Amino acid sequence: MAFSDLLEQVGSTGRFQVLHVTLLSMPILMMASHNLLQNFVAAVPSHHCAPHANISMSSMSAGDVLRATVPLGTNGKPERCRRYTHPQWQLLSSNSSESLWEEGAGEMDMQSCKDGWYYNMTEMTSTIITEWDLVCDQRALKQMGQTTYMGGVLVGAVIFGGLSDRFGRRILLLISNLMMAVGGTCAAFSTSFTMFCVFRVCCGMALSGVVLNSFSLIVEWIPTRVRTVVGTGTGYCYTTGQLILAAVAYCIRDWRWLMLAVSLPFYVFFLYSWWFLESARWLVLTKRSEQAVKNLQTVARINGRHAEADKINLEMLQESMNKEMASSKGSYSALDLLRTSTMRTITVCLSAVWFSTSFAYYGLSMDLQKFGVSIYLIQIIFGAVDIPAKILVTISMSMLGRRPSQCGALVLAGIMILINLLVPHDLQVLRTSLAVIGKGCLAAAFNCAYLYSGELYPTVIRQNGMGWVSMMARFGAMVAPMVLLLGEDFPWLPGFIYGAAPILSGIFAFFLPETLAQPLPDTIQDVDDRGFAWKKAKTLPEKEDLAKKDPSSFPLKESV
Repeated sequence: MAFSDLLEQVGSTGRFQVLHVTLLSMPILMMASHNLLQNFVAAVPSHHCAPHANISMSSMSAGDVLRATVPLGTNGKPERCRRYTHPQWQLLSSNSSESLWEEGAGEMDMQSCKDGWYYNMTEMTSTIITEWDLVCDQRALKQMGQTTYMGGVLVGAVIFGGLSDRFGRRILLLISNLMMAVGGTCAAFSTSFTMFCVFRVCCGMALSGVVLNSFSLIVEWIPTRVRTVVGTGTGYCYTTGQLILAAVAYCIRDWRWLMLAVSLPFYVFFLYSWWFLESARWLVLTKRSEQAVKNLQTVARINGRHAEADKINLEMLQESMNKEMASSKGSYSALDLLRTSTMRTITVCLSAVWFSTSFAYYGLSMDLQKFGVSIYLIQIIFGAVDIPAKILVTISMSMLGRRPSQCGALVLAGIMILINLLVPHDLQVLRTSLAVIGKGCLAAAFNCAYLYSGELYPTVIRQNGMGWVSMMARFGAMVAPMVLLLGEDFPWLPGFIYGAAPILSGIFAFFLPETLAQPLPDTIQDVDDRGFAWKKAKTLPEKEDLAKKDPSSFPLKESV
C-alpha cells in the first residue's frame, strides 16, 4: 500500500478536503490586493507648486494666484516642479494670451516648490504620494516602495521555503498570516516613508510564506488525479482577487484605510489556521509518525469513515510510506540543475522565461495611470482578461503542445507592447486594448510556465527547480518598477524594454523540449534520455550508421 492508497482509504476528496482547500484558498484571494496595491495607495494626482506663503488668498481667485506664481509647461498645463521666484502680477494685468505667459517663463527666475505642492484630490482623499510629497526630486521613491516589497517577497521565499521543511507547513502558515496582518496594520499607521517601506517588506516576506505553505498543504492532502483541477481553481482565486482589489479601492479612497482593509482579513485567516492539520507526509518524513496517525484518523472521521479511522495504525502508515522514504534517501541540491548539458539548457531557458514573464507582467500592471482612463476600470479589465487567457492557453497546451503555447504567448505579448509604442496618446481606446491583450498573453504565459516547468524538471529535483524559477520571477517583479524611471528622459524606453524581454524569452523557450503526452521524468538520467526532439532527429541517423560499424560502442542498457 502506497500513501496515496492510504489517503483514498480515509477519503481523498471528501468533506475534509473541500473545507481544507476552500479555507486555504481564501488568503490567495488577497494576494493580488498586496501585489498590486501600489496602483492605488501610490497613485500620483495632478499637482503643481503651492503659492508663496506670504500671498493673501482672500483678495483674489485661485486661478489668478496660479497664473502669477506657476508657469505653464510644454503640455499647456502648470509645471509640476517649478514656480516663479517672485509672483509675476503683471501677467494678470496684461491683456496678453497664454503664449505670453509661456514666453515670460523663460525670462523669469524660477525656484523649486519651497512651500510644498497643491494636489488635485478629486479621485482620492489621500495617497502616500500626497502624504510624504513623493514628487519631483523624490518621485523615484514611489518605484522604490514597490521594489522593496518585491524584494521582501524574494527574501521570504528563501527563508520560509527552508523553514517549512524543518518546522512544518502549519506553524509557518500561522506565523505568515500573523506577520501579514501585523505588517499591513503597521504600514497603515506609518509616520514616514521609510517606516512604510520596512513594513511593506515584512508584508512581502509574509506573502511568500502564505503562498508556499498554503500550496504545500493543499497538494499534500489531495490525490494526484484532482491536482490539476485544484491548481486551476487556486489560480483563478488570484484572478478574482484582482477584481476584488478594484472594488475595494473604489470604495475606499484613503490609502491608510485601504491598507487596513486588505490586511485585516489576515487576522481571521490566522485564527482559523489553527484548525489545519499538519501534512501527514511531512510528519512521517520527520519521524513524527504518531501525530501523522492521529491526523489521518481525524481526516477519516471528518469524511464520515469512522470504521477506516479505527483501522489506521503506525505499522500501516510506515508501510505506506516506504516508497517515499526510499526516494528521499538520495541527496540532491540546486547544483544538480546544472549538472548535465540538458539540465543546463532547461534551467537557463526557463530562467529567461520566468524572469521576463514576471518582469513584463508587473511592468504593465503597475503603471495603470499611463492609459489615461480610470485606474479602477483598467484594473477590472486587466483582471478579467486573465479568465479567457488562461482558458485559451489551456486548450492550446492540450492541442498544440507546451512549447508552441509558451513561445506564442510570450512573443505575442511582446509584439502587443511594442506596437503600443507607435500608437498616438490620444487614441486611448486602442492603446488600452493592446495593453489588455498583452497582459492577457503574459497571464497565459505564466499559466503555461507553471505546468511546463513541472513537467521538464525530474522528480528528484523538481522542488529545487520550481524554487529557482520562482525566484527568477520574483527578481523580475522586483526590477520591473525601476525600469519605469528610465521614462523620465526617454518616454519610449520602458515600453521597449517590457516588449523586447518577452520576445527574447520566447526565443529561449523554443529550445525547450516538448512534454505533451510525455511521462514525467523521475531522474536526471530520464531527462537526458528524453533530450530534445530536434537534437534526436539530427543525431539518430548518425548513431545508427556508427552502430552498424561498431556495435560495441552502443551497449544495451541494463533493465532495472
